[in-house]
Amino acid sequence: MDPNRFMDEKSESRLYIGNLDLRITEATLIKMFSPFGKIISEDFLWHTRGPKRGEPRGFAFIQYSSKEEAELAKEKMHGKLACGRPLVVRLASEKYLVESVENSSKIRGQHDKTCITGGSSGQMSKNAKIAAIKNKLKALEEGDSNVKKQKTS
Repeated sequence: MDPNRFMDEKSESRLYIGNLDLRITEATLIKMFSPFGKIISEDFLWHTRGPKRGEPRGFAFIQYSSKEEAELAKEKMHGKLACGRPLVVRLASEKYLVESVENSSKIRGQHDKTCITGGSSGQMSKNAKIAAIKNKLKALEEGDSNVKKQKTS
């Protein structure tokens, strides 16, 4: 049996999950991704030194038992909002995939706006979330109109 084949299969079922809000816990991450298949491992990365020691780094890896499960999770979860931030979900083997998180959230539209965490501290109210989204949209619209004005000049 070819050992490289095993590594290829393993890497094809391993997902990178990025742009995680710092309030998302390991347990929450597993709850969010377990509906798509059997998770055989999870690596939640933490700062190991410096002033942020012990704090989450904002990304993790999840290993599914099959490539199909990983693909399904990627399809369903990429761009989904968690604690107001769109998740970046890709196969761990897809190195240096150039994709803006903001663009993926525009394409995917507004998804789940809830923040699922272990506790209730630090969560924004519904009205605060709506206000933040409105402010972001306003800033984007103003940016687009400035670009159009520059092009017509």
